Amino acid sequence: MEEKNTPMLEIRGITKIFHGGTINEKRALDNLSLTINRGDFITVIGGNGAGKSTLMNALTGVFPLDEGEIILDGKDITFLPEHRRARYFGRVFQDPMMGTAPNMEIAENLSLAYRRDKRHGLRWEISAKERELYAKELARLGLGLEERMSSKVGLLSGGQRQALTLLMATLVQPKMLLLDEHTAALDPKTAAKVLEITEEIVAEAGLTTLMVTHNMRDAIEHGNRLIMLKDGKVILDIAGEEKKNLTVETLLAMFSRVSGEEFASDRALLS
Repeated sequence: MEEKNTPMLEIRGITKIFHGGTINEKRALDNLSLTINRGDFITVIGGNGAGKSTLMNALTGVFPLDEGEIILDGKDITFLPEHRRARYFGRVFQDPMMGTAPNMEIAENLSLAYRRDKRHGLRWEISAKERELYAKELARLGLGLEERMSSKVGLLSGGQRQALTLLMATLVQPKMLLLDEHTAALDPKTAAKVLEITEEIVAEAGLTTLMVTHNMRDAIEHGNRLIMLKDGKVILDIAGEEKKNLTVETLLAMFSRVSGEEFASDRALLS
């Protein structure tokens, strides 16, 4: 069994510049370094343009870096293409429409996720054993989807679809789970349910998780560690008892002290 407190991810001085050398030049990530240990559940918060989604995209290989290295579980993946990294990361996006095939059945979507890293021939048939597995996993969500495995995913509500996407991202355990504001498009009650499911899945599998959120309360209440980004840099890294004792007010005060300015995201404050 692999020990906690050993690195799962080492981000070493990564920099990403968009529109370099033009009037629109934007340094989205600025010599950012971060070590994430096995089993860490890290919430990531910051204002618009802080670098949150850019960090996710850098990890998954959506674009090449200008500088720096990314080491995942001891393997240098800095120059690994996006499709090769997909086997290591499970990712859930903000939009419930992403991450699933709407015209396919629930069972077929789960089968795609389950077979993602396996060799398979021309036969597409889902075995009885697979269906049993999918029904068991769907039942954990508490949404009754195990009774609707032949339903098209496009007929599901946003919350049901997001919960399914979360299950698909973790059906074959990834090295890391990346949650990119995965509850932001949901109503408060549905968002709370999806976060509850998230906690259960992460805890049960001991998944190393990075969760980007605009909601300060969610960032404080979930996970064992909180990272705040500003201008592509980590300006706060809070864990242990300090994180347990955090309030929105103390977090805002810490941000002001470190950055020398007020936190200016109404979306985060009003969530």
